[in-house]
Amino acid sequence: MANVTFSSPLHKDKTVYAVAGSHKKTILELAKENHIPIDFSCGDGECGTCLVKVFPVDRKRKMAHPLTEREVKVLKDLGKITQAQVDQMIVDDLMPTEWRLACQMVVRDEDIVVEYPSR
Repeated sequence: MANVTFSSPLHKDKTVYAVAGSHKKTILELAKENHIPIDFSCGDGECGTCLVKVFPVDRKRKMAHPLTEREVKVLKDLGKITQAQVDQMIVDDLMPTEWRLACQMVVRDEDIVVEYPSR
């Protein structure tokens, strides 16, 4: 089981448990199930509304959660990632940026912190 801590400047941090082994549930799905107010529009990785920052609890470790093709396109369009970072991610098999789309990142068996903006 992974612990996922949702953190926002306007809301109290909330830690929830993601069932280990499903490898199908996204951060956005987990947030919606637990009434965590992450903004989203399309829910399909095309608009960038659900942009969040994701860090491993042990910030010295690099997460190996690869970006989806949709994330790469949107994050590049938003100026959050460069093609050089994408190329390095492929070579190193590491996550090149803390920026993710909540609707695209699948929760794995790793404790993470998800920082999201609040309104």
